[in-house]
Amino acid sequence: MKAIQIAHTGGPESLHFTDVDRPVPAPNQVLVEVRAIGVNFIDIYYREGVYPATLPITLGQEAAGVIVEVGKNVEHFRVGERVAWCMYLGAYAEYAVVAESHLVFIPARLTFEQAAASLLQGMTAQYLSSTTFALKAGDTALVHAGAGGVGYLLTQMAVQAGAHVISTVSTEEKAELVRSAGAHDVILYTKEDFEPVVKRITGGRGVDVVYDSVGKETFDRSLKCLRPRGMMVLFGASSGAVPPVDPIQLSQDGSLFLTRPSLAHYTQSREELDARSADIFQRLERGTLQLRIHASYPLAEATNAQMELQSRRTTGKLLLIP
Repeated sequence: MKAIQIAHTGGPESLHFTDVDRPVPAPNQVLVEVRAIGVNFIDIYYREGVYPATLPITLGQEAAGVIVEVGKNVEHFRVGERVAWCMYLGAYAEYAVVAESHLVFIPARLTFEQAAASLLQGMTAQYLSSTTFALKAGDTALVHAGAGGVGYLLTQMAVQAGAHVISTVSTEEKAELVRSAGAHDVILYTKEDFEPVVKRITGGRGVDVVYDSVGKETFDRSLKCLRPRGMMVLFGASSGAVPPVDPIQLSQDGSLFLTRPSLAHYTQSREELDARSADIFQRLERGTLQLRIHASYPLAEATNAQMELQSRRTTGKLLLIP
């Protein structure tokens, strides 16, 4: 079968479209014929060596497909069922083995492409808005990179929860996109400093929560945007890692809360994984969550897909199709 592997870390040139043996499911695993693959920044982090791994590895942590074989002790899944998963390496391939614990069923009315494009980013937006900081009517949230993969979905969920959403974006095109998602105020951070604008919008009070996937470029000013006892939710670092934080800064800025959450810790049980994925899939089925698929590439063109993602010009999900 064909797969995208890396034998050494580095740039896009380290991706290799190659022939590998079709894997065999171990106990508690299934073998899936892959139909659609989500392209994510974590794939790039593995390629670059930011996240260490024993090489060679097949990249990819999000996909959807059909089960073609089950290993011993698999209890809940059968051959022929449509499934999706994330946070499990090996998705950039025509076939992938996946632990049963990571699989979810795809509803009949959703496509493989919708499932592969929504699971990781959708569940991230879901736990951020419903659990990390449970948004409610009257709350005000600052969402950085509101036109990004998580930001676009998070904005929609925050608005539906009744929150007032302030979004930062880099271009007029992205500003229109987040307005269509329901953002009440949009700040072009390439034209003005978001900190004084946020303070003006909130009448000096500050926001209840900041959702920040940008990191280094926004972190310090984001803390200044929070009301006393507000929460800083740092869930990414697209501009680079945030330097070490002196806890006294949180006290001086208003007894603030700081968290660095991960999807893995919000889907630790089968019940939690099923509930979060079902919420996303049901919203898509009802049409209350709009999903943007920017482009689909053949599996052999994974290099082009990753380069486009790194350009940061995309306003939707990128997929690979085996």
